[in-house]
Formats: sequence, structure tokens, C-alpha cells
Amino acid sequence: MRRRRPLSGRLLAAVALAASLTACGQSPDMLHKTQLMSMGTLVDISIWTKDGALAQRAINAVTEEFSRDGRRWHAWKPGELTKINGAIAAGKPAALDAQTRDLIAEAQATAVASGELFNPAIGRLIGLWGFHTDDRPPGPPPGRARIEALLKLAPTMADLRLDGDRLRSTNPNVQLDLGGIAKGYAVNLAVERIRKLGVQNAIVDAGGDLRAIGRHGDRPWRIGIRNPKGPGVIASLTTRGDESVFTSGDYERYFTYQGKRYHHIIDPRTGYPSVGTASVTVIDRDGAKADAAATALMIAGPDGWRRTAKAMGITTVMLVTESGTVYMTPSMAGRIEFEAKRPAKVIVEAP
Repeated sequence: MRRRRPLSGRLLAAVALAASLTACGQSPDMLHKTQLMSMGTLVDISIWTKDGALAQRAINAVTEEFSRDGRRWHAWKPGELTKINGAIAAGKPAALDAQTRDLIAEAQATAVASGELFNPAIGRLIGLWGFHTDDRPPGPPPGRARIEALLKLAPTMADLRLDGDRLRSTNPNVQLDLGGIAKGYAVNLAVERIRKLGVQNAIVDAGGDLRAIGRHGDRPWRIGIRNPKGPGVIASLTTRGDESVFTSGDYERYFTYQGKRYHHIIDPRTGYPSVGTASVTVIDRDGAKADAAATALMIAGPDGWRRTAKAMGITTVMLVTESGTVYMTPSMAGRIEFEAKRPAKVIVEAP
């Protein structure tokens, strides 16, 4: 088995940001940055302000938010989510804090909108593939019989019942893995916290998935989008006021066995990693929505992404196929700036 860590969108965004700062000649003293580890990824915080004390308060607030959320919603390390999954498996009600309740409710609604392509209830299936460890152990993919046995149990978000601060499940085989939405939800919470402190210009970037507000000086924030087919970036864009930019890709977590690569985005219909798509980038104001949509459109693939995007209310999308063809919505086409080598085939289509 071979495992590699790709150049993340986080680093690409930082490179694009540094280049734009140099180009506009503005003082780097205005930019306050730090990093922390949460939810299995590096979180970059960038605050643009001349008020150093305000920047530090904002950085502290984001650090506190992600530290708490990383403990609460980790898919396999002990925390609130593992307690919830234990209660579901035992057929017992689980107590929820207000934010976890809202996150699960949003995940339920998003699952319905996606036609269940986004299905956080399949945690057992994701665990079967070995993606509920920090480093997947060597070995072959799971056998077909074990995959089909879990598919027959048919866990979905519709099996969950929310009653105030209590959660019940009609299917004890539900195991929540909120990795496809929790990062976006946490980014939203962090941005709202720093806004309340008075921050107007910032990026909160969780492993390349980010929400940007305001500007850096007299220019917008500039974001690099990772090339899923090779090193560097495939394109860049500038943000407009308050936007989230989220990308799902087959390069993020994967293992290779006997020359074949298996990535972590599991299609709940087949039980196997999604096929046909290398990456999907979504822009939306809501980080949680963009996060979940990028996963759902990755699974929908080159043939189904338009239908799924329309159903989810997503209008700004770029999808890169395994063969390198790029599909974009008109709104994305109006904003993307490809790097020196434009993809050989770019198709612009409305959802």
C-alpha cells in the first residue's frame, strides 16, 4: 500500500494570497495569520486588520471553536459523536447540545436534497473501508460480501428522529460520519464568532475548504484551486464579499492496492468509492451546504452532477473528470481563471 499527502488547497490558497499581497504592495503588517490542527486537517486563520489586539481575539475565538468542534464531531475518536453512535447502536436515545442538533438537522435536510447521495449515516461502511483511522492499515479493500451486507441494512438520515435535544434512530445500523458537512459547519460558526467581535475581513481555511469575508485591503481574497490531475493549481478565483469555497477530490485520502487507487468518498448506492470524477469545487455563501454539495456532486459524477446541483440549489460548480475534462456552470465560468495550461476540454453547462 502506498499513501501520499497531496499539496493541499490550504497551501495553494496561501500561495495565491501571498502573491496577491505582493502584487498590490500593501503592508504585510495588516495580515495576521496562525495555524492549528483540528478535524484531521490544518486550519489556517487569516485576519486583515490594523488592530492587532482585535486580530488576536479573533484568532483565539477561531482556535477555541475548532478545538471544541474537533472533539465533538470527530468520526472515530472519543467525543460526542461517538457517544451518539453508541446510543444509536444500543437502541437508546442520545442527548444533543444545541449545535450538534442543528448540524444533524441540516445534514438530514441536505441528504434529502441530494437524493441521498450525501448520506452521513453510512459510517459503518466508511469504517469498513479503513477510513476511520488516522492512517489506514495496509491490506486489500473489503470483500464484496461484507460491503453488500452493510448496504442491505440501508441506513439513511431518514432513520433519525429529533425530539428537542434528544435523538433516536429507527435503525440501529445508522452510524453517523459527519465528515462531509461538519467542517463546513464549523467554518460557519468560526466566521460568525469573529464577525461578532468586529472582524470584517478574514479567511478561515480548513484544509483548503474555506469561507472568506470582506477583502484584504483594496483587493478581494484570491483563492487557488488544486489541480487533481497533477501538482500545483488548476485555476484561481477571487471571492466576492462573503463566500465559501469547498472542494472534494479523490486525492485527499486514499490507499493503493495492487496498482489500483481507492479513495475515501464512498458512493452509498454501491458501497465503493465514487467513480468518474477527480474533484468538485463548489462556491456558496453557506460553508456547510458547500461542503456537503461538493461530496454529493462528486458521487453524482459527470452524468448526474447537473441534476443534483439543481436539486440542492447550487449554482456555482466546477467538476473535473478522471480523464481531465472540466465541466462548469456559467456562473463559475465567469469567475475561474485557469493557470498557464488551460485544460484541453472545458464544457460550460447550466444545472
